[in-house]
Amino acid sequence: MGPMLVIMAAGMGSRFGGLKQMTPVDGAGQVILDYSAYDAMQAGFEKIVCVIKKEIEADFRAMVGDRIGKRCDLHYAFQDLHDLPAGFAVPAERAKPWGTAHAVYAARALIDRPFAVINADDFYGRGAFRALAGFLSENADEHTHALVAYDLKNTLTENGTVARGACTTDADGFLATVTELTSIQGPADAPSYSEDGGQTWVPLAPDMPVSLNTWGFHQGFLGAIGEELEKFLRDAMPKNPAKAEFFLPSVVNACLAAGTDRVKVLPTDEVWHGVTYRDDLPALQAALAEMKAAGKYPEDLWA
Repeated sequence: MGPMLVIMAAGMGSRFGGLKQMTPVDGAGQVILDYSAYDAMQAGFEKIVCVIKKEIEADFRAMVGDRIGKRCDLHYAFQDLHDLPAGFAVPAERAKPWGTAHAVYAARALIDRPFAVINADDFYGRGAFRALAGFLSENADEHTHALVAYDLKNTLTENGTVARGACTTDADGFLATVTELTSIQGPADAPSYSEDGGQTWVPLAPDMPVSLNTWGFHQGFLGAIGEELEKFLRDAMPKNPAKAEFFLPSVVNACLAAGTDRVKVLPTDEVWHGVTYRDDLPALQAALAEMKAAGKYPEDLWA
């Protein structure tokens, strides 16, 4: 039984200006998620769960899910603000989703094997899926997980700032820390980040390994998500009830700090493509056209 893939597609893409998960990126009307699903299946993933908002289900099925579902074992999970552990309630002022770790929590009933997690609006490259599929198929330790790490220089856009998880590793290639940097800008050969709204910028190494939420987990990690969600709701959320988010890296860091789990970092030289901003779309379309011309993808992935 091959591993499964959880695709987080419940975000609304505020910087892009719309539901970027369903924006066509090629002449065949396909979206980034089509390419992720295609690459994952080529790499050996046998089951896919898309985490979406219930209110976009009909559109999502019609524009993306129905064609992918004809080729794989496809399921849906719905990220709902009210899906919380017993004893917790949604604050009156809360409208924002709870974050990436809660998206995985929303899929918990469908996760029945080792699983990878990705964003719906990022193009990761087939090498990332091959690395995750190989790791999840070969490593049976319930407490050893994986992260595909990209060189920062391969993950930037010319059209604004991006958020990336800055990674450090130990001597054996296991993750030591992952720190969310929410405002990183190029150019690729001299990136920098700001923590004060762009008033000052701190240089970063172009080859610094970063996380793009490309994780591989064993099922036991779901227990850690549940435990950390209760801590988040009890301790962190009340300090900022309208906007506090429960991120996957925070759960990973908690496990690393407790010494219960470890994460193998899988380096890749793949180049990220995405649509963080609407002006990113032409560059992504050109990159995909070049890959098709080189024979990496057929024009219609699902023909």
